[in-house]
Parts: sequence; structure tokens; C-alpha cells
Amino acid sequence: MCGIVGILGNHEAAPILVDALKRLEYRGYDSAGIATVYNGKLERRRAVGKLVNLSDKLVHEPLRGRAGIGHTRWATHGAPNTQNAHPHRAGEVAVVHNGIIENYRALRDEMIAEGIEFATETDTETVAKLCMSYLATSLSHEDAARKTVEHLEGAYALCFLFDGQDDLLIATRKGSPLAIGHGIGEMFVGSDALALAPMTQDVTYLEEGDFAVVTRAGVIITDAAGALANREMRAIKTAAMNTDKGVYKHFMAKEIAEQPAVLADAVKHYVNGAGTQIETPDMPLDFTHVDKVTMVACGTAYLACNVAKYWFEQIARLPVELDVASEFRYREPPLSDKSFAFFVSQSGETADTLAALRYCHENVAKTVAIVNVAESSISREADVSLPILAGVEIGVASTKAFTCQLTVLAGLAITAARQRGHLDAEAEAEIVQALIGLPGLLNLALAQEDAIKSTCAELAKCRDALFLGRGQMFPIALEGALKLKEISYIHAEGYASGELKHGPIALIDENMPVIVLAPKDVLFDKTISNMQEVMARGGKVLLITDTEGAKAASEGVWHTIIMPKVHPMLAPILYAIPAQLLAYHTAVHKGTDVDQPRNLAKSVTVE
Repeated sequence: MCGIVGILGNHEAAPILVDALKRLEYRGYDSAGIATVYNGKLERRRAVGKLVNLSDKLVHEPLRGRAGIGHTRWATHGAPNTQNAHPHRAGEVAVVHNGIIENYRALRDEMIAEGIEFATETDTETVAKLCMSYLATSLSHEDAARKTVEHLEGAYALCFLFDGQDDLLIATRKGSPLAIGHGIGEMFVGSDALALAPMTQDVTYLEEGDFAVVTRAGVIITDAAGALANREMRAIKTAAMNTDKGVYKHFMAKEIAEQPAVLADAVKHYVNGAGTQIETPDMPLDFTHVDKVTMVACGTAYLACNVAKYWFEQIARLPVELDVASEFRYREPPLSDKSFAFFVSQSGETADTLAALRYCHENVAKTVAIVNVAESSISREADVSLPILAGVEIGVASTKAFTCQLTVLAGLAITAARQRGHLDAEAEAEIVQALIGLPGLLNLALAQEDAIKSTCAELAKCRDALFLGRGQMFPIALEGALKLKEISYIHAEGYASGELKHGPIALIDENMPVIVLAPKDVLFDKTISNMQEVMARGGKVLLITDTEGAKAASEGVWHTIIMPKVHPMLAPILYAIPAQLLAYHTAVHKGTDVDQPRNLAKSVTVE
């Protein structure tokens, strides 16, 4: 989950490295560091905490040199301190690493037995020490790095820099993403295109097992078998890589506000010109003879799949099995060759989801990626890749990616329902028209921000919170709870409303806020009955409903937030907005780091 970058440039590398790391800080922010080669000498600077601490250190202890590597860390092995920060150095080699070396203890023990000493708790130091030991046998830099990689087990993206070599980087990947950027007399390495966008528009994505020798003249790539590999160079859209907060205090606030616009883009992409039918451009999917859909994801993306399960089963009459990727890959479930498998991921690099995709490849009729990054590993390896078109999302707590994932999944459920004969043209056109109008309703929901914000000063004082919802609102209750705990550190749980009396009601007292998500739908009366059970026990209820629901049930509640009336199928997308705003403003009141909450990283590229 760490971010790495490498530069062979025409200008001083240090400020460019730091700027690139800023674009990668969403991957981890426990510590950061850079190393450069100047006048043949390798030097490094490291600092604990946010990247600004490294920037401060470089003011007082500058680094010169036009070749360098950098790293921003999410700690896996070893505490987040300066000693454990990357780059790691052993003699004339420095290395940055994203991933986990699973056999590092065995390698370390072998080297300790040979008299090699270790100074850190990390798995990455083992890589540097091993490479150093091969260099000591007079192997070339390339051969020493290659020999090192041959001994590594686990997942890694690695970039090596060597003392005395200001025109050489060696990069390799297995299980973690890595890209090579091409410039004029310059070359770059980065964890993703976002890091490289200000420096180049031309990127080559390394594939599994690739080994790249990078000089200013270009790159030579060999595959896992050691054969020369001609990887395609692709153009990246730098306009889509904007990471400026604009007028907003936080990226999360900006990304919440962007949802009407990006949702409109997604709808436009998947709705036909007549506005009557969902289409999957260039990659048609036929659900006619599919017997099951398996959905695999992690975190917020998994909760989007939970919503989609209701849609597929209710309107398409198509069974859905869903699982978190970290469980699915080891459960090794039986699969049908008549089934589709969906893999939902914002980054398209989630390690567990990627492993699940590879497990499904030979066992299902088609694998389908639903991702935000078109050139990601999951996108490239799936049979069909469907973009969610959310644009760059920097805030660690996903917002616009979630609603765009829901939009694409809704479109697929509508398509399946039509193809399977459970939705006629008139009914489909009605839902599609509601989908087209949804961005306008999101704007109306965002207009309730002040009303939502006014409740958050009190919510911020609470230690715990419950979220309740029925049917397709149950996963939104789970998502609301996840958002609140992610960024405000308030313990929160989401429950199906009917489960309240099966245990959670024991928690209810006058200090327990209960957020009830209840549009006036066929399950409204059931939800309100559960809400009354909370109020009867002194619980504070925050009711999120529409005007009709408020008239029917707002008496005696703590606060009511009014949402616009929406087509019942699309209510989960709309009601995600107040859940996000509640979490955001509560976190702001508490003074937490909204965009970079403790212990989290956005792109989870390790198990």
C-alpha cells in the first residue's frame, strides 16, 4: 500500500520526487523518504509522519542529484519510525518497496548466519542486504538485482538505485503495480500514473514478473521467464489526473461535491442516445443464460455489491453470491461455468480482489471488472472492464467512487433484467429516465448540507452510533457506519432494522445516537416500527427520509434530514450523500485528519 517513485531526470530530482510522493500519499503516510545520487555518491533523507515532515527536513538537509527514488509508507513490518522508513540502504544499494516479502525471515536468518547485521524491523531491508551481498561477489548491478528478486517470495514492486550510478534504475513487480514513464532524455518509475502525470503522458505498465532496466535512453523489459518483453506504451490523460483541492478544505469535501457531475458522466456513458436503455459500450454482456453472479470486493466496494445483490435478485431474478475478497480467495468456493464474476475496486489494484479474479478466470463464463482506473491490473486481467468514471479520488474514505460503482451496478442489473425477460421496455425506460435525473437529485441532497452539519457538533461528542436500514438501505447503513468510524474514530455499527431486537437494542440509552435511513417505500412502516422501539428506550434518532416520510414519522425524533423523492431502486445512491456528509462534518468537528485518517491507506495492495 506504499507509494514508490523513481527519476532519471534532467533537473534536480529531490523536489520532483517530493511532488510525486504528494500524489501518492493516499497510499500511505506513516513515513517518507528519498535517496539520490550526486557526484557518484548515494545519499538519503527520511522522516516520520506526513510528507511535510520530509519536506521540512530537506530544507535544512538538502539533497542534490538528478537521479533518485522516493517512498511514502504504510507500515506493515516494523513501527512507523525513521529507522524503518524507506529507502532502505545496504552499502551501495538503496531500495524502495511496496508489498510484503513473505520469506524475509528465512532470508534474514541466512544472512545473519553469514555475519550480515540488520538495523530495522522491516522486510525491505532484507532486499537491500541481499542485493548488497550479490554485488560483493562482483555481479553487475542488473545481475545482482535479478538474483535478489529470484529469492523473494510474496508481493512486491521494487525500485533499486545504486551508488555511483546516476543513469540506472532497476524496477520489478510481482503482485503490486508499477509503471514506467517515458520522457525526452528522462525516465520515470511510479506506483501508478497519478504519480507520473506531471512528468510524462507516456506510460508503460509492467506486467506480473516483469524486470525493467531503466536508463535515460529508455527501458529494457524482460518477463518472468527472462525473455524480452515488448510492453505497450500508453498515453495517460493528464487532465483526468487533477489533484487540486480547489476551494475545498479537504479532498473528501471536494469529492462529495463532485458526485452529481461524475454520476452524470457515468450515466451518459451507459445510457443509449434515446435515454431508454442501458448499454455496455464495446463490451456487451449477455445475462440470458447466466445462472449466478458472484461479486467480490473489499471495504466500501463490497458494500456497493451488497446493494447490487438486492437489485439483481429482485428485478433480474438472478442469484448473487458475494464475499469479501480476502475470504473468497481462501474459501475456494465452487463456481459455475455458466456464471459471471464481478470484481469491484476503486483502484483496480486491491491485492485480495486481484487474487480472487485470478482464481475465477478458468472457472466462470466471464470475469467483469468494475473499476475507476482503466489501466489497473484488475481492469487489464478481466475479460470485460467497465469504468465507473469517478475521476481521481484522493480522500482515503471513498465517496464518489462508491456512488459511481452503484450506478454502474444498477445499469448492469437493469440490463440483466431486460435480457432475462423480467423488465419490459416501458419499465426499463422509466428506471433509465430516473437514472438520468439522479444527478439533479444529488444536488438537492447536497443542498441539505447545512442541516446535516448542524447535527454533527452533538454527534461528535458521542462515543458510539448505530445506523439502521431495511432492504437495500441496510448496506447504506453499513456504509454510513463505516464512513463515521473511518474518519471520526467514533465506534459505529450498521444493522438491518429488523435485527435491532436481536441484540443491538441492549446498547440503546439516552447517549446513543441512532441514524435511521428510511425513504417512504414498501418497507418504511417496518423501519419506523423499529425506530419507535429505539425512541421508547430513550435513544436519540436522526431520521433521514423524504418529505412524505417526515410527515408520517418525524414526531419525537432528535433530528430529521429531508431527501428528495427518488425512484425506489435508486434510493441507495441518493441516501449515500447524507451518510457521507454526516461522517465528514463530524470528523471536522472532532479535528481529525479527514483525508488521511490514522492507520488507513486508500489503495490496499497487500494482504
